[in-house]
Amino acid sequence: MRWILRGLSAVVCLALVAVLALVGLDLATQPPKPDIQALVARADAYDVRIRRDEWGVPHILGKRDADAAFGLAYAQSEDDFATMQSVVLATRGTLARRDGPKAAVTDYLVGLLDVWPTVEAGYPKLPADLRVMLEAYADGVNYYAATHPKAVTPGLLPLSGKDALAGFVFKQPFFYGLDGELKRLNAPEEPQKAPPKGSNGLALAPSRTADHLPRLLVNSHQPYTGPVAWYEAVVESGEGWHVAGGFFPGAPFMLHGHNANLGWANTVSKPDLFDAYRLVINPQNKNQYRLDGAWRDFQRHDVKLKIKLWGPIVIPVTKHALRTVQGPVLETKHGLFALRYAGMGEYRQPLQYWRLNKARNIEEWRAGIATHALPSLNYIYADAAGNIGFVHNGQYPNRREGVDWRGVQPGDRSDLIWQGYRPVEAIPQLWNPKSGYVYNSNNSPFLASDPADNLKPADFPASEGLQTNVTNRALRIQELVGADRAITEEAFRRYKFDITYSERSSEVAMIKALTALDPGTDADLKAAQAVLRGWDRRTDVHNRAAALASLTIQPILVAQINGDTPPTPLDSLKAAILTLKANFGRLDPEWGQVNRIRRGKVDLPIDGGADTYRSVWGVPQKDGTLTADAGDTLIMFVRWDATGAVHSDSIHQFGSATLDAASLHYADQTPLFATMRTKPVLFTETELKGHVKEDYQPGKRRGPRQAP
Repeated sequence: MRWILRGLSAVVCLALVAVLALVGLDLATQPPKPDIQALVARADAYDVRIRRDEWGVPHILGKRDADAAFGLAYAQSEDDFATMQSVVLATRGTLARRDGPKAAVTDYLVGLLDVWPTVEAGYPKLPADLRVMLEAYADGVNYYAATHPKAVTPGLLPLSGKDALAGFVFKQPFFYGLDGELKRLNAPEEPQKAPPKGSNGLALAPSRTADHLPRLLVNSHQPYTGPVAWYEAVVESGEGWHVAGGFFPGAPFMLHGHNANLGWANTVSKPDLFDAYRLVINPQNKNQYRLDGAWRDFQRHDVKLKIKLWGPIVIPVTKHALRTVQGPVLETKHGLFALRYAGMGEYRQPLQYWRLNKARNIEEWRAGIATHALPSLNYIYADAAGNIGFVHNGQYPNRREGVDWRGVQPGDRSDLIWQGYRPVEAIPQLWNPKSGYVYNSNNSPFLASDPADNLKPADFPASEGLQTNVTNRALRIQELVGADRAITEEAFRRYKFDITYSERSSEVAMIKALTALDPGTDADLKAAQAVLRGWDRRTDVHNRAAALASLTIQPILVAQINGDTPPTPLDSLKAAILTLKANFGRLDPEWGQVNRIRRGKVDLPIDGGADTYRSVWGVPQKDGTLTADAGDTLIMFVRWDATGAVHSDSIHQFGSATLDAASLHYADQTPLFATMRTKPVLFTETELKGHVKEDYQPGKRRGPRQAP
């Protein structure tokens, strides 16, 4: 027994030594602690004023563009510093040191996709004034963090302008679905879990409106929280930067919204911008792959990860990353695949956003688009002069014709490795059509206006990989706007909040097919069919058939969006029947009992559903309800009056305090959002007057925010 105890003691001692060694190694390899006073002192270089209105929306006013960027970063940090620093840690590839194994894949992807080599090579090539902007934004985050040290993750500080650039480099390809493609290559048999990505954009020329004024709807569909959730702000500088709209954490520029003269809405597009190549490995040398009949060595580099296991215990992990002439290599249990995708090695994304923000007219805005740095996204454009346009933007691979590019390509043929992108002039776009309107709801670029004005598929090569899908939202806007030759302001808003499925939609076809089935002896199915036959295709909160229809439809749509095998309509209907009977005791509860928007203590019914123009996607809860977590987020109605002055209204699903539960603005907009109402955007100094509830100058006054 004595020897056993001694042995156990030795094992414990060895384990303790190993733990202490890991802790010591982690501490020894941490970057030096930042000079906090130096970070605070940097703020003295900026002259910016932040005014917050009654909704907490920050109005940033700086003498220079850099001053305004500093103030924007500080305001965003006040409202959501947790997400801000998570974004930075993720794009540095260091998130797993804080969040553990669940973040290791993200950290590895940063290394695999060469995010930081791209940043280091590209940053010096950006214009000097743009780099000043990026550094000012980083200084704004640094200043907030230096004055709130308890909120800061060790190793975060200091940020630099390169961190802002890295966010663009890393995230942009994910908007067209690169992350989903990688997951499918790695585990094609597993369902992919991701929030639905969508959006609506609609622009009306003066010829289409009752008052002959141009209008723009900005209606992005993003997750409600997280690194790509919208933050609303108004930013103005003495150097001509004046914008209102949506920003992401870590992004110094307005991503969509408007300036004084023009505006645009973005919607997610999903053209085929990705190719995977199955590699043939040398059986005699696993470090080689075959290309054109010859063996080539992989390029190899190490990705060094730090993964937190428990408490202070962090283990270092080194994984190798391979690269071929096609691009980075994904190693899976199904083989090795080389990747080639739009946005690979691109670093000019901030330059394009900057040019769009500062554009004063259609010519300057289109010149910004011609930067050709963003790999995807649709643009719906409108301006004070009455111009409207649709751009199915993309870095379209310069692929050879006659090849089926939809599947995995052989990796041993160099003739299948495309080089560069098609020219900007080849991007599908439609400007000032006779119909007087353009739209997109994540649908095919060949459905963007009246049929007579639409782009023609025959004018674009098959290798461009343009999407051909139709959404219910696209059908509904065609039915509503397409039939209205003189759209009033009231109608414009009513169309935005449309809660109906088109008679021609796949969703309605699905429900009709279910009601046509023979229920046999299944009493529940027979009762459900009776409910569905009485459905008016609407999703208002008092509707007594919408719950059954929507709970049937949404799981199928989610699977289709993620590229997974969807449940059969009958299986989905049976699951909906079980949910409603178990939790509500009936098949026809009011939709508002089931469909909820929740934020802190706020718990409200909400109209709309999956793929309605009033888009609401909910997460199933244990009590049978849905909690909205994606779909409509920041909505803006923009118009220019007869003098050319801009006016806009907006609404956010929660409020300006995107993560601060103690703030008055954590959920103050949710009641308006749930009932489809808006608030004015106070774009000018005249409009802001009388609405300022807080007024302060970060860097000039040390201390908490104060009301005037």
